[in-house]
Amino acid sequence: MSRINLTRAELIRLMAGGAAATLLPSVAAAQTTYDFWFTRLRYQSGNWDVDERMPLNVLTSLVDYTNLRVDPEEKVVDLADPAMLTAPFCYMAGHKLVEFNQAETRNFETYVRNGGFVFVDDCNHDIDGLFARTFERQMAAIFGETALDKIPNDHPLYSAFFDFPDGPPNTMMELNGWGDDLVHDYLKAIVIDGRIGVLYSNKDYGCEWDYDWRNKRFLAEDNTKFAVNIVIYALTA
Repeated sequence: MSRINLTRAELIRLMAGGAAATLLPSVAAAQTTYDFWFTRLRYQSGNWDVDERMPLNVLTSLVDYTNLRVDPEEKVVDLADPAMLTAPFCYMAGHKLVEFNQAETRNFETYVRNGGFVFVDDCNHDIDGLFARTFERQMAAIFGETALDKIPNDHPLYSAFFDFPDGPPNTMMELNGWGDDLVHDYLKAIVIDGRIGVLYSNKDYGCEWDYDWRNKRFLAEDNTKFAVNIVIYALTA
């Protein structure tokens, strides 16, 4: 598995072209040492810095369940920075407005169309809040009105590492009736050349996984297992 994932990261680095020469030092170091590093996208329009404990929790699960060489430090990279083009996986979340500037739009489209993977999570866990409405509008402007669509619950994402035969696992935010009072039994995606380039959730997985990793032992079932699926799919599909 590690060798496959490393090749995936190498391919993304190659697609970035000249961006490699201007990488942040921490990102450049990650490329030479690790199979996977967690990249959070910082965008200008909204509150990108949510769910602060989530990345470490996800990284811990990757160490626990896989043989990936995992960088233990989250990388925060501006969406407008060409350094993001070299990431094997990007995370984007928030509650507020999503309105990309010209450089952000260019990098997002280039990354996705050339094999990158972005996991986008709506922290409002609804379908008509500000983040959902503006993010979906932004995706329609870049990729077309019908590009973002529901994926079936038998998609390979749900068996990429652990098996989720019923599709995306529910979150406590949904089950407690917050947001739009719905349990979303689907995820949406933009598919490029047969693989997911943008995975989009209204389920608020960021908040679901935002706890100290040491508290995982108190859970009856590790709820970050689905995060492992997302990462493994991103690296191997």
